[in-house]
Amino acid sequence: MDRVILHSDINACYANIELLFAPELRGKPMAVGGDQERRHGIILSKTEEAKRAGVKTGMALWEARRACPELIVLPPRFERYLYFTREVQKIYAGYTDRREPFGLDESWLDLTGCVAVRDGESAAQEIRRRVKSELGLTVSVGVSWNKVFAKLGSDYRKPDAVTAIGRENYRELVWPMPVGELLFVGRATSRRLAELGIRTIGELAAADRGLLRLRLGRPGEMLHDFACGRDSTPVRRSGDAPPPKSVGNGTTPPRDLRCRADAVPVLTSLAESVGRRLRGLELLAGAVTLELRSAELEWRSHGMRLAHPTDCDMELFDAAMALLAEAHRWPLPLRSVSIRAEELVSAAEPEQLDVFTDYRAREAHRRLDCAIDSLRGRFGRESVLRGAVFASREMAAPPDQEEYTFVRRLA
Repeated sequence: MDRVILHSDINACYANIELLFAPELRGKPMAVGGDQERRHGIILSKTEEAKRAGVKTGMALWEARRACPELIVLPPRFERYLYFTREVQKIYAGYTDRREPFGLDESWLDLTGCVAVRDGESAAQEIRRRVKSELGLTVSVGVSWNKVFAKLGSDYRKPDAVTAIGRENYRELVWPMPVGELLFVGRATSRRLAELGIRTIGELAAADRGLLRLRLGRPGEMLHDFACGRDSTPVRRSGDAPPPKSVGNGTTPPRDLRCRADAVPVLTSLAESVGRRLRGLELLAGAVTLELRSAELEWRSHGMRLAHPTDCDMELFDAAMALLAEAHRWPLPLRSVSIRAEELVSAAEPEQLDVFTDYRAREAHRRLDCAIDSLRGRFGRESVLRGAVFASREMAAPPDQEEYTFVRRLA
């Protein structure tokens, strides 16, 4: 028996949540965007009116305003988005415990064998109606026997729609789609497939599997399976997400970094963000990578293994500063910077001791970091500031803007 898989996507999530608080903006081109003053000026979400005017997610604010001069841009308020997306998850929870988030606004649901569900399409329509009536938001839901086609279904018609892709109609619905619509096919892979004359999902399904393996490696075989509807990837239960492969944070400060003094508050705040997330996940970093972007928008990265796995803010900061000294020569300016913790291990894992490390001092640093986490959790992120950040608060990374944070997980 085929599985019953749903993929539910909250339509224009950030923008539509903002409209709940500003209903007078309905019908007008509106978008949620970053802080242009801090050079985080990109479109994060937009209404249908803005979309029709040519505004796209990820577009720079100046570019969006050129496409739509009457565009209204609101700042992101992530506490709102977290609240409403959790409320949507509560609705999903009434149908299944197999709920796998894919970002903040998308989730897969496995309804296979659920007693309360007559069929996937009826359940999808009920979920769509409940989200709309109970929360004032709309979702698009795809229904299929696998995760890949379910996601294609949620993208097929928007907003506020249900699309079922079954074995009887997937060739008509899925195969004419551009190959870039398929899960895990990005721009680079699309270009490589185009070189083979493959531009649609149907052409990918008809391609020689051996040739795809030769040109793309094992991912080529995986994409061929996806195009043919062969995907047995399970929908994980809520809370059963795999351990992260790396945890990091990056930012574009309001002005270019031109000296070490400019970099200190930026890297301090980034190290604090990464350390806090590591402690929340009960993980330690065995290596640190520093990623730098020049004023000409060229990226380079530099990494190092640590003598001891750590979640201490200042140890992460010291590693980042050492990498900066090795990788960069002033006065060449830097536009963006990020810190990524890698080679993660459980904080409960036994550690090999040596006679050269002051473990008492390391433990004191850990207790201090945990105490600061507790204070910030009770009284706000800015209730406790390190001196380097306090002296140059405008250069510190905005800790509450989650779109600049990445948590990379195992495939």
